[in-house]
Amino acid sequence: MTAQPNHPPEKPAFDASQPLIVFDGVCVLCSGFVRMVVRLDRKGRFRFATAQSPLGEALFRKYGLRTDSYETNLTLIDGAAFTRLDSFIAVMAELGWPWRAARSLLLLPRPLRDWLYDRVAKNRYALFGRKESCEIPSAELKGRLIG
Repeated sequence: MTAQPNHPPEKPAFDASQPLIVFDGVCVLCSGFVRMVVRLDRKGRFRFATAQSPLGEALFRKYGLRTDSYETNLTLIDGAAFTRLDSFIAVMAELGWPWRAARSLLLLPRPLRDWLYDRVAKNRYALFGRKESCEIPSAELKGRLIG
């Protein structure tokens, strides 16, 4: 008898004790957000996975997100999953002051937050561009990229 892995075979293992951002790796806006988080995350807590990676796709499926358009980031922090603008807010809150002030966006009703996020997400390639493939990460990001 062999030991069973502690994760479903369709979802690669990852260290869930550190915050994880799953992002569209060909989206210029999304990649820019990740580079900003790497720069601001002085403690180096955040880990990253592209939505196009096996881990990213598995997590998108697990949380009922589309795996054909990646119109949201998925952020996992302390066992909680955040999408859309709430994902951005959760990340900013983890980065400390003054970025934590983004939590004031929670004063907007969720339908309005989601609507605002969706407008940008649906037009992100037209507004900011799209890469043909995931970019080659910097050395700092490479050490924090999983999946």
